[in-house]
Amino acid sequence: MNDSLKIALKAADDKKALDIVILDISHIASFASYFLFCSGESSRQIQAIADEVEARMKDSGFRPSHIEGYRNAEWILMDYMDLVVHIFSRNARAYYDLERLWRDGKKMDVAKLLAVRALKTGARKKPKLGGEVHA
Repeated sequence: MNDSLKIALKAADDKKALDIVILDISHIASFASYFLFCSGESSRQIQAIADEVEARMKDSGFRPSHIEGYRNAEWILMDYMDLVVHIFSRNARAYYDLERLWRDGKKMDVAKLLAVRALKTGARKKPKLGGEVHA
């Protein structure tokens, strides 16, 4: 997994992106190696996810070659050459169903990738309130 994918994944997750899916398409496409799909619940959240991905990628030296759909925020496409980030509304994601179109891609385990990233950075999720027992 390349650095740009790790950065984009963490950024989307931190902005509470829904239903994150990563496909390794390197064996079936020449224009990119990975697709990152995710959804947001509102146009504001969709734009916030895109803003966070773009900011973190920029901070790490990655610039998009192209961004589409930001204003309408139904489907934002961010092309980082080796990685293409797709941020959808729920309706647009269901309508276009790109995951089905690219089903020959290798689906990666997002939970595992996020857990590995957290272990490497030493980050830990905060415990849920009420989950602690005091003596």
